[in-house]
Amino acid sequence: MYIIAGLGNPGKEYTSSRHNSGYMAVEYLAEKLDIKLNKLKFNSVYGDTSINGEKVMLVKPVTYMNRSGIAIMEIVKFYKIPTENLIVIYDDIDIPLGTLRIRPCGSAGTHNGMKSIVEGIGSEFPRIRIGIGKNEEMDLADYVLQKFSLSEKDIVAPIIEKAAESAVEIIKNGIDSAMQKFNINKQGETPLI
Repeated sequence: MYIIAGLGNPGKEYTSSRHNSGYMAVEYLAEKLDIKLNKLKFNSVYGDTSINGEKVMLVKPVTYMNRSGIAIMEIVKFYKIPTENLIVIYDDIDIPLGTLRIRPCGSAGTHNGMKSIVEGIGSEFPRIRIGIGKNEEMDLADYVLQKFSLSEKDIVAPIIEKAAESAVEIIKNGIDSAMQKFNINKQGETPLI
């Protein structure tokens, strides 16, 4: 069994904000796989399906970003899922807009949602980071909670789709394959490996 969790904040005021990039990736994947995200349990909205013969839950924690670990820990413990079968998709201010970074594990960096998850279950799980960049002239909270501009949407929309597709790739063919196919260093540029 796998969990694909997209991080974000519940509520209409946060829809399409930079901080909800993880939610957007899970919503895209749910639409592509014809999965309804209509179940509410484990402090999350979720739906489930099967990919490559494995049960997969698509999850959006509703605990608000900074407490994402509460929801993730509930699901992981309830189903006794090994942490390497948890895939977390989230926004990252520390990488430029238009980039995608997939890693098998690592630190939480500056991301409070990830800090919450790492505190709850450790750091040994794959993560998919959607670059949103940063604006040094803006308060960080204001920046991440702001909606993408029209020009930014054109850049980030395909990255969000690739983030969702890379989660499926991890389940089907492993993290190394996903990293080779989907890591994007600069807008649209896949690294040579």
